[in-house]
Amino acid sequence: MRKFDPWLVFFKREWERNWPFLVGFAVTGTVITKFSLGLTEEDAKNSKFVQAHKSKDVRTERGRAQPIKRFANAVLFSSMLSLVSLTSL
Repeated sequence: MRKFDPWLVFFKREWERNWPFLVGFAVTGTVITKFSLGLTEEDAKNSKFVQAHKSKDVRTERGRAQPIKRFANAVLFSSMLSLVSLTSL
């Protein structure tokens, strides 16, 4: 005899209530990541915001911008993966 599993009921109910939030989060994260990866060094040189905060940015002075880009790529990949999995439901 199969036992009642409350987790299945919980996840089904919460999915029905929260899917718009999750989809919106994935889409927003994808858009922000795509735009931020599209910025170039020339854009940074022309930006007033970057110039005002350049002395505070230690990461680029030490040459550690590469792990941040890998993280951004990972976020983009996970967002796209979640969108693909949502569309296949």
